[in-house]
Amino acid sequence: MTPLELALVAAAGLAAGTINTIVGSGSLVTFPLLVALGLTPVEANISSKLGIIPGGVSGTWGYRHHLPRAGRALATLATCSAVGGLAGALLLLALPGSVFDAVVPVLIGAAGVLVVTQPFIKARLARSRATAPAAGAAPGDGGVGLPEALPWGLLLGLGAVGVYSGYFGAAQGVMYMAVLGLGTAATVQQQNALKNLLALVSNGMSALVFVVVAWSAVDWLVVALLAAGSAVGGMVGARVGQRLSPWAIRGCVAVICVLAVIDLLR
Repeated sequence: MTPLELALVAAAGLAAGTINTIVGSGSLVTFPLLVALGLTPVEANISSKLGIIPGGVSGTWGYRHHLPRAGRALATLATCSAVGGLAGALLLLALPGSVFDAVVPVLIGAAGVLVVTQPFIKARLARSRATAPAAGAAPGDGGVGLPEALPWGLLLGLGAVGVYSGYFGAAQGVMYMAVLGLGTAATVQQQNALKNLLALVSNGMSALVFVVVAWSAVDWLVVALLAAGSAVGGMVGARVGQRLSPWAIRGCVAVICVLAVIDLLR
């Protein structure tokens, strides 16, 4: 790679770390860039996933004060995400590359739609909660938004998002927040903190599989540059996330989705 291309990779890591912490979808920045720079879709996916892990760590740390205090429930949610991430990573390695090439544009397109429509989904969920009895935090949850008895729908939903995260992961953060918004009474900030943690867990599990099984498919220079950028981006996102316009971020992600799908379908 040329010095300019290396700088672009590091900048993409910074952007991805920031966006992931604020709303999710950072891989919609890194993945198309790595493909445009000559990596195969599978190589780009694996290298991107490894490179944004440090951003997940710094972003989760930055949002630590918003994490629910319900340790047992939190461990259960993290386990669902970990199992899903493991299954998704194995699915990516087991299926032929042609399947990935065919599925990725659909996943990116769906992720873009989900990013744009998230406010309407959340507004609908808020209206549903407003008309439901005993709205707000569940009894015994200490005001943290996690019920004592986690519903199976929530666990299955998080497991499914974990599978998607391990397989590809673009806009996984938005998907996590959608499931958490439906299955818990957590505030938006608590959802965001949970999203950062659960995405880190599922990404970490799938990254471990890739390092062990698909070492040769990893571009370690790209990973190092993305890691450096995303670590800083995670801290930036945790600090300024509340001050940025959500629609500005969603608009950028939507544009990236369209460009990525066009590029992959050419």
